[in-house]
Amino acid sequence: MQVLSKRSEFLAAARARRQGSKGMMVQGRNRGDGDGTRVGFTCSKKVGNAVARNRAKRRLREVARIVLPSHGKPGWDYVLIGRATETALRPFEQLQGDLIHALKKIHNAPRRKD
Repeated sequence: MQVLSKRSEFLAAARARRQGSKGMMVQGRNRGDGDGTRVGFTCSKKVGNAVARNRAKRRLREVARIVLPSHGKPGWDYVLIGRATETALRPFEQLQGDLIHALKKIHNAPRRKD
């Protein structure tokens, strides 16, 4: 699993499918090359100060590390966006369930015509 780092990669995922859940927002894009799963993490200042944002991102990274190998698809980019208070305070098992549910919705969504 590779980590997204370029702004253009995040913007490409933002134009693709998205699914909100109580603990996070997930954006997913099929690159079409089948070359592994890539993931990015972000939290805006709405989440809180730097300590709160970093805590939320650490939790998102751990959830992605556990869930994406079994539920993610090769050739897809995913961006996990933290939510104010919810990402940091939600029980970890529910956060995992949120990601699994969001991935199922993203993978089964009808294709958009761009």
